[in-house]
Amino acid sequence: MGILRKIFAGGLGWVLGGPIGLVVGVAVASLIDGDFTAPEPRKRVSNHTSQSDFMMAMLVLLAAVMKADGRLLRTELDVIKSYLRQIFDEETALEALQILKGLLKQDIDVESVAVQVGANLNASAKREMLHMLFSVGYADGSLSRSEEALLLKIASLMGISEADARSIQAMFGKDTNPNWAYDVLEIQSTASDDEVKKAYRKMAMKYHPDRVNTLGEEIKKSATEKFRRVQEAYETIKEQRNMN
Repeated sequence: MGILRKIFAGGLGWVLGGPIGLVVGVAVASLIDGDFTAPEPRKRVSNHTSQSDFMMAMLVLLAAVMKADGRLLRTELDVIKSYLRQIFDEETALEALQILKGLLKQDIDVESVAVQVGANLNASAKREMLHMLFSVGYADGSLSRSEEALLLKIASLMGISEADARSIQAMFGKDTNPNWAYDVLEIQSTASDDEVKKAYRKMAMKYHPDRVNTLGEEIKKSATEKFRRVQEAYETIKEQRNMN
C-alpha cells in the first residue's frame, strides 16, 4: 500500500509503541488481511518527530473526535480528506482514509493516546494537531458539548494550556462568539491598545508556520491557517477600535 510505504519510509518511531501502536496495528492488519505486529520503536536520541509519526497519531485522535457525539458525518470526512490531500498524493490520501475507517471501528483509549502524544510532540506540533481536531469538530458548523469536552480534555492531557486551547477554539467561533478576536489573542476586551499589540506579536510568534518546520513543508503550509487567523483577529480588533 502506498501509505505504508510512505509511513515506513518516513521513519515511524515513537507511535509504534504504546496505545497508538496497538490501535494502528489493528487498523493496518484489517487492510492487508493479515497480522501486523508493530516493531519496537527505535531509541530516540532527540526530540524529533517525523511527519509519519505526526500523521498516524493525528488519525487516531481524529477517529476519537469523530465518534465523540455518536455521529459520523460526511462533512467531517470532507474536512479530513481536504487535509490529507494537502499532505499526500491522491492515492495515499485515500489509503489514509481507509486506515481512519479501521480506527473508527475500535474503542480508543483517548487518555492514554493523548498522554503519549503529549510526551513526544513539541508545543507547536501539539497546537497544530489540536487545530486540526477542532476543525473536524466544527465541520458541521457547530461544536457539540461532548466534542468540546473531549477536545479540551485531549488538549489538557497533551499538555496544552487552557488559554491556548480556547484560543484555537475561538478561531472557529467568529459567527457565534462576539469576543472571538480577543480570545484568539488570549486577552480581555478591556485590554489597552498597547496590550493588544503586544498580544498580537506574542501570538504571531507562537503560531508562525516555521515552528513546525520539522514536520515537513506540507504540514508547514497547513499551519499557515492558524497564523492567518491570528492576523485576522488583530485586524478585526484594530478596525473595531480605529487603531493605527
